Parts: sequence; structure tokens; C-alpha cells
Amino acid sequence: MGKPTGFMEYQREKGKEVAPLKRIKNWGEYAYKLSDESLRKQGARCMDCGTPFCHMGIEIRGATTGCPINNLIPEWNDLVYRGKWQEALNRLMMTNNFPEFTGRVCPAPCEGSCTLAITDPAVSIKNIERTIIDKGFENGWITPRIPTIRTGKKIAVIGSGPAGLASADNLNQVGHSVTVYERADRAGGLLMYGIPNMKLEKEIVERRVHLLQQEGIDFILNTEVGRDITAEELKLQYDAVILCIGAQKQRALHMEGSNAEGVYLAMDYLTSTTKSLLDSNFADGQFINTKGKDVIVIGGGDTGADCVATAIRQNCRSVVQFGKHPQLPASRAEDNQWPTDPNIFKLEYAYEEANAKYGKDPREYLIQTKKMIKDKDGRLKELHTIQMEKILGEDGFYFFKEVPGSEKIWPAQFVFVAIGFEGPETSLTEQFGVKVLNKRIAASAKDYTTNVEGVFAAGDARKGQSLIVWAIKEGQEVAKRVNDYVTNKAVVR
Repeated sequence: MGKPTGFMEYQREKGKEVAPLKRIKNWGEYAYKLSDESLRKQGARCMDCGTPFCHMGIEIRGATTGCPINNLIPEWNDLVYRGKWQEALNRLMMTNNFPEFTGRVCPAPCEGSCTLAITDPAVSIKNIERTIIDKGFENGWITPRIPTIRTGKKIAVIGSGPAGLASADNLNQVGHSVTVYERADRAGGLLMYGIPNMKLEKEIVERRVHLLQQEGIDFILNTEVGRDITAEELKLQYDAVILCIGAQKQRALHMEGSNAEGVYLAMDYLTSTTKSLLDSNFADGQFINTKGKDVIVIGGGDTGADCVATAIRQNCRSVVQFGKHPQLPASRAEDNQWPTDPNIFKLEYAYEEANAKYGKDPREYLIQTKKMIKDKDGRLKELHTIQMEKILGEDGFYFFKEVPGSEKIWPAQFVFVAIGFEGPETSLTEQFGVKVLNKRIAASAKDYTTNVEGVFAAGDARKGQSLIVWAIKEGQEVAKRVNDYVTNKAVVR
């Protein structure tokens, strides 16, 4: 530990950001890095707590606590304080395949379980992490790691999201030949098309994919397994197959009027926007355009917030986000004690932008949509809602009850449904013949094997919709199991 009194001397400093009214005029990243001196002070705040909870990576009551990939956070905080950036990078890369992604889009559960967060604002772990990896690229410290040997074993990874990329990276580094299949025209999965450019510029994703290619990984794009190549063909060609296909089956709303023109699933909206931006800077017109329209986002999570920010940049007339739960408290509730992630009210980037442009937070709480109304041409015209009340029942469980007289009509020409994902798409799981249990591919966290010999599963497809750090962790773990499998298979032969 570099400075025993650092946590008492320095306050947490938030990374600088482009002003909301300025950043909504473009699609670039809005977050700046802190100066080296500021980050040195932030690293000094790490308090040598003896038993650091920041990197324990477990789930408590279904919520992530600490870092699932077990980043050596106190070690690289201390190295940053000492100005040893390259050594900090070496420590960071020991556990994290892609810090440039997590340092930008991970919600940082590590900060929620920082010991300093018991009484003070947590150490700025995420900002430090991002700067370490960015310096690594800027200074040429990150170069292709070409494996010195090749085992002759061939492995197919289906899906190029964070789980697929992490498994491919680790298996390639031990000498296996890895091919990643991606049905989209660009690699990266949700990193490419599911996260807006202002949170993660796609040059960052493409830079990493190019590096993985230089290291020997093959990427086959525009190829849908099950249509362009069959499951049987893959099993014959490869010693093992890993399904990292995500949980991309989006939940839809089924109610009166939900088939109106103008009602879209959130990921379709975000994907079309990013693809058009990358393909032609929107010149092709192949995107859902909300300019001058009233927009309602149904679903109170991060995907919904990304829809809000996207609609604002398209210059929508108004935007509202519906959530079914009450507004979160300003500080931890009694049942949300440290080291669990603080479930508290936050003004995320999209809401800052809406505040700046429209003069109010776009979020509406405890609200339920009753029906959607079309005009005579079948286009969406308005939404009818009612307010809800969350009540604690005698059995100790909460339930929701409608509030009489709270009905309201909202003008809307676009609705984006962001209420989560149901699991992997069934066409591929059926073709491989893998079992699906509770809308997840049935593969245990112990060995990641499915019921089909040589076929493994990891990421959201196995675990369910989760954080990017869990996806990377899943990719790392399935790589270990697949390496054991193909190695033992070779010995048996």
C-alpha cells in the first residue's frame, strides 16, 4: 500500500464528462479520463483493508457482489499510485481479457463492495481500470501474443460476445486452433450492436477483434449456424464446440394494440441505429428514426436507458421511460447492506441528458401499461396506463395493486419494449440437441458440459441474462473445461 492515509486525504473524483447538451449532438463517447495526477490520488484512496471484498465475485440474493473475474484491484491501485502504469497493466491482464470493455460498460459491482464504501464514496476502480488499459494501447505495451506451439486441436465458438471472445482468447493462448462463428456482419455480439456507441465506441471493439485475429483466432462472419452450416458439420469438423449464443430472445408485450406499427423490441432499435451509424453515418436510412416523435420506453433497466439516450440523439419530441418498481432510495435500505451492490437512486447518463434537454427526469415509476391505441392506419397513437401501489402482504411478499382513478393517456408514436430477455433462441439449441432448463442451456457451472458429447455452453445462454464481467468469467471457465476435454481426449486416443 503506497499511502496509508490516502483514503483520509483525498475525496473520490468522478471522471469528467462532455456536457449533456453538447454530447447529445453526436454519437461519440461522452466520458473523459482523469489526469494521471488525479488517478494517482484515486489509487491512493485504496485503504489496505486486509480482506478486500472488491474482488471476491459472488452473488448475494441474486445480485453481484465484488468482481466476478477476481481482478487484483488493490494491487493495481497501488501501482497506479506509484506511477507504475505498465506494471499495473500486467496485473490487470492477469485476470481480465478485455479491460477496455469492462472499464467502460461494467456497472462496477467492485465499487459497491469496496471497504471504503461503508462510510465514504468508494475508490474509483472503474475509471482507473479504463485508464490502465487505454495507456497500454496508447504506449504500445499491448502487442499480439502469438502462441509458440499448436496442439492440432480445433475448437469452434459460436457467438462473438464477451463470453465467446474470452473463451476463444484463452483457448488460443494454450495452442488450440479456434474459429469463432458470428451471424452478424461484425464481431462483438452485444458489445457491437447492443451497447450504443456513446458508451462504447466500436473502434474499441474492432481493435480487440483485430488483435485476436493477429494472435491466430479465425472469425467467420455473416454465418448463421443452423442455416449456413449445420450443427452436425461443426461437430464433425471440430474437437469441441462452445455455445456462447447469449440470451437474445427478447421478452415481448402482449396486450391490446401491441401489434401497432411503431412498437419495437428495444434491441431491434439499438441494433438498427448502431448498424446504420457504422455503415453509412445514417445516410442509408436503415434505422428506426424517432425524430420529432413522442417516444415511450417500457422497462426501467440499462437497455431502456440506452433507448432513451438514443432517441434523444435522434431529436425526438419527448421521451418517457416506464418502470414497474418504486423510485430507489437515496441511500442503502436496511436489507441492502454492504458489501452487496448499493441498490440506490442514480442519475445515469441518459437521464442527465433528458433533464438537460426537456427539463425533467424521463422516468415514471409504479406504472403499468393497460393498452396501446392505433390510428385508422394501424400506427401507434397513444398508451393508456394506470399507477400501481407496491404493498407488503401478510405472507411477507410484495404485490402490486392498481390505484383507482390514476388512469392516464400518453401520446406516443414509438414504443420500445425493454423488459429483458427470455433465454437463447431455440432453433440453435434444438439443432444441437442440447437440453434447455428454465430457458437456459442445461450445463453446470462445474464443467460447462451439455448433454451432447463435445458440446459446451457458457455466458448468458447458460447463466441467464447477466453482466459483462460474468460473461467474461464464463468464457474463462469454459475454456479451462474444454482444454481439459480435448487434452484428455488426445490421451485416450
